[in-house]
Amino acid sequence: MKKKILTILMAGLMCAAGAAAQFGSGIVFDPTNYSNALLRYYQLQQHLIELQKSYAQLVTQYNLALRMAQSLENMPARYKALFSEWRNTFAPDAYGNTAGWVNGINSGLTSLVGTGYQQATTTLLPYSLGQLSAMNADELSRVHSQYATVELADGANQTAMATIGSVRASAQNVQTQIGNLEQDSLSGDADLNTEVSVLNKINAAGVLILRTVQDSNKLLASLLEEQTVLAKQQRETTANTINADIEREAAVASNMTPVTQTLTNSLQSFRIP
Repeated sequence: MKKKILTILMAGLMCAAGAAAQFGSGIVFDPTNYSNALLRYYQLQQHLIELQKSYAQLVTQYNLALRMAQSLENMPARYKALFSEWRNTFAPDAYGNTAGWVNGINSGLTSLVGTGYQQATTTLLPYSLGQLSAMNADELSRVHSQYATVELADGANQTAMATIGSVRASAQNVQTQIGNLEQDSLSGDADLNTEVSVLNKINAAGVLILRTVQDSNKLLASLLEEQTVLAKQQRETTANTINADIEREAAVASNMTPVTQTLTNSLQSFRIP
């Protein structure tokens, strides 16, 4: 029993000596743990520096985005402008033959254009079979060419009227869409100034421009068609003049030949009495 008590006391003394070595004046220094602690501290410092840089970059990006999101104040008063309205054709109708033309060129409807054009223009009368059969080949060709010129001019004029009427008929709708686009572009509403909204408005403006260019090309094509008919008419005038000159020269030559031969024979057979 005494031995057991002595053994327990010795173990307690040894534990107390070890605790004194850890927490008392005799501190144990571990270089490996200290080196690891310094390394972790350095890593934390570097991580803090990276976090500070990231934070500064985010703040810069936020300020830029905030600046880019700001819109001009009172944009309608600064940029909105008034433009002239589309005007339809108007003409007096003293003898009741211009109303159809006006309705056709303002609406673009083919039926109204054809009727109005016929009412406002002189009717082209046809030659009779007897008259055509009495003409020689040159006269018949000239008549056919002149008829073709008038008929082509009628077709080109009616096409131009239909094109102008179509543009005028849709002008009010186009004007409304342009007004909507202008109102949305000058609006200060945040929902209308998001990136997607701005891109949509740019696309809409591009489509309107393409439609306007298309209408302009249609009008230019109609104008070119009429100019082509006029060029044909001028060519016919010049060609008829040249042909008439050729025929005159041929007629003069054919008429002068008998005269020359008669004069030559007379001179040859003449004898002084």
